Amino acid sequence: MKRAIFPGTFDPFTIGHYNIVMRGLDIFDEIVIGIGVNQSKKTHFDLEKRVEIVKQTFSNEPRVSVETYDSLTVDFAERVDAKFLLRGVRTVADFEYEHTIANANKQLSGLETVLLFTETEYSFISSTVVRDLIKYGKDINDFLPPGVEI
Repeated sequence: MKRAIFPGTFDPFTIGHYNIVMRGLDIFDEIVIGIGVNQSKKTHFDLEKRVEIVKQTFSNEPRVSVETYDSLTVDFAERVDAKFLLRGVRTVADFEYEHTIANANKQLSGLETVLLFTETEYSFISSTVVRDLIKYGKDINDFLPPGVEI
């Protein structure tokens, strides 16, 4: 069985994240979405709300599960017995960052990183953009996965 992790803070989980996971299911048998706990990061949504959003998003997809972790991503992958790490790339800057992290993860644990390029229509969407829209009272429904409301 090919199991991948899809790690992130997901503050919030966007339609871009959703698209990467759905496309990842064409490659992997199972995807564990790992919501990282980073004490130094100030999040808009608390951990419970972020977990709820992702669980709601994939409630009808048995091949996707959601877990939280407060460790190195490679240790999380080992804990859930995943051999692959799935990531989305929007920009050249994203690629440079992911390339560096992928090499470190491979060196540390043998974890293989699979990068999927973001679909054009989602390339401008990020959790930061969505949080800014929330801050200024704008409608964010087009930026969230189908059926999710915040």
